[in-house]
Amino acid sequence: MWRPGFSYTEMQAAVLEGYRRDMCFLSIHYRGTPETPGLVCGLVQTGGAGAVCTGRAFCIHRSDEAKVLAYLDERELITDIYCPTAVNIRLADGRDVTARTYLSDIGHRQFVGSWSDGRKAVAIASGVGSEGSSLEYLENIVRHLDDLEISDVYMERLLAKAREIKDS
Repeated sequence: MWRPGFSYTEMQAAVLEGYRRDMCFLSIHYRGTPETPGLVCGLVQTGGAGAVCTGRAFCIHRSDEAKVLAYLDERELITDIYCPTAVNIRLADGRDVTARTYLSDIGHRQFVGSWSDGRKAVAIASGVGSEGSSLEYLENIVRHLDDLEISDVYMERLLAKAREIKDS
């Protein structure tokens, strides 16, 4: 949302119902190691009534579509932990549109969405890889969400738990 990496004609706040952000994938290179994995974020289906994930939707010019999708696939599908999926979203202006997003592949061997928040917080607090720590990664997500005035209580709580563990 904060680093699209492509040209777009319009950007709006958007809501995806039935999903939430989660630190749900083991990272053994960028944010951890095989011995001490960190975690990275994905979008997971919640199944709970009223659950929503607020983010941003980008409209791209039709002539750029193939190039943009190829770029995003190359960036997001390095380890195939995400599934590119067409989803229905509601834009801030009230329109309902179909958008492409990258949902968590819950069948992937690195998916740990069923871990307790405590276990996730330990991995976040301890994982450090080639691109930095898992804790820095989560702090960056929460900071950018704050900058966009998006409240994500779950991610904020997970960050607080990981910081508590790191500081103890």
